[in-house]
Amino acid sequence: MRESATREQLLDAGSEVFAECGFRRATVRDICRRAGANVAAVNYHFGGKDELYLAVLRRNFQSALRRFPPDGGVPAGASAEERLAGFVRSFVDRIFVTGPDSCHGRILAREMVDPTPALDAVVETEMRGVARGLESLVREVMGPGAEGRDVWLAMASVVSQVVFYQHCRPVISRLLPGLRFAEGDLAMLAAHITRFSLAGLRGSGPSAAKGRAARARSVRVGGRS
Repeated sequence: MRESATREQLLDAGSEVFAECGFRRATVRDICRRAGANVAAVNYHFGGKDELYLAVLRRNFQSALRRFPPDGGVPAGASAEERLAGFVRSFVDRIFVTGPDSCHGRILAREMVDPTPALDAVVETEMRGVARGLESLVREVMGPGAEGRDVWLAMASVVSQVVFYQHCRPVISRLLPGLRFAEGDLAMLAAHITRFSLAGLRGSGPSAAKGRAARARSVRVGGRS
């Protein structure tokens, strides 16, 4: 029981220190000090700093998905539009969460600019499943025939909107001081991203592309006549 408690304390302390300092600057000594544990505890419970970091990433990611599941609580039988709204709202809530759970987003933000080997493992075991779910949803909204690069770019566009508002908040708050991201504003932000994404996805699908091509041919024919 005592060993289990120490392990959890190390994960909590590691999450805080890695979020504040990043993996490379974080020290085992500082983590153990915050956890109230012996400096040898990290090696005993995890095998070293690298393994502790990976354990922190995995635990925090799984905890975030339990609290804010990717489906946003929307039933599987709902329309694609409703399910996309659920995905976006959940993602917004997850990335703007405050308190101790915010360490997860701060650590991942560091990974985006200074990735560690742990990122490969987390992508494979934790992120890829969420990405596959979004890929299926985006393909459904875009319509029959949507494939390959078009779908991947569309997925990236949906995700990047959410990430932008969090990672670029210092700039946004200076350029657009009236745009705030308090808890009460998150539903508005999620609704905007959903509307914008749906318009883009519908306009990028095969049916829309065929319509644009047909109109272009009509214009060319009309011009020649």
